Formats: sequence, C-alpha cells, structure tokens
Amino acid sequence: MAKKDDNSNYKVIAENRRARYDYTIEDDLECGIILSGSEVKSLRTGQSNIADSYASVEDGELWLTNAYIAPYKQAMFPHEERARRKLLVSRRELARLWNATQRQGMTLVPLVMYFNHKGRVKLKIAVAKGKQKQDKRATEAKRDWGRQKARLLRHGE
Repeated sequence: MAKKDDNSNYKVIAENRRARYDYTIEDDLECGIILSGSEVKSLRTGQSNIADSYASVEDGELWLTNAYIAPYKQAMFPHEERARRKLLVSRRELARLWNATQRQGMTLVPLVMYFNHKGRVKLKIAVAKGKQKQDKRATEAKRDWGRQKARLLRHGE
C-alpha cells in the first residue's frame, strides 16, 4: 500500500478572494518568494494581506508589489511592511508571464499565499484579464442562481 501524503504543514496564510470576482483567471502558477527571517516569523502568526498586491515582470525578474506583511515585534532586524519581494520561477515560466503581460495585456494577480507541505512559503499567482462591469454582474447572477438551485434541491420545493 502506498504511503499517504502528510500535509500537516500546509497552511493558508493569506487569500485574495476578490481576485476571482474582479478578474477572469486564465492560468495559475505556484512560485517561491524570497523572504527574510522576520517576515517568515510574522507570516507564521498569520498577519499578512495580498488583496491589494500585484506581480510584474521587470528587468527579467518577477516581483510582488504592495503585499503587506506585518512587522515582527521580537525581530532584531525588522523588515519593511510593503517592500517589493522577488518571486522565484523558471526562465521558461518567466518568459511566458512576460509574453502574457506585455503582448496580450494580461495581469498577474496573487491568489493565495501559503506554507506548503515542506513548510516553505509559496505564492500562487494567476494570469488574469480584468472583467468589465457586465461580466461581474453575470458572474454574480450565476453564483446566486447556483445557491438558489442548491437551496431548492435541498428542501425539495
């Protein structure tokens, strides 16, 4: 019998719930992030926000901008709260992301920041296209109809 994967270290740190409402998600990608020790300790306490952040390809590197990581009180060398942080992806993925943003007009939106099963901080970013107001209304109507349908099926009306 095969050994079961132990995901005891997996923990969601921050999630951008609004991203799926504001953007049409075309593709997503898991990438690493370069952090200092005080940033990781602060993330372990769950004090972060990626709702207002975005990723961009600049000078052949992928950067996360405007992500908030709360300061760690016991840190000897504190970190900046909204510093730009470098994201780690392969060259092939970086070229694909650059192509999507520069040529196709897409946006790189962070979806979720989490600790993976090895205890390392990972960030899932999405290649997305902004929705128009009518698209948002259609998404909301579809979601409401799904809820109403589930309610009707549950109660048998």
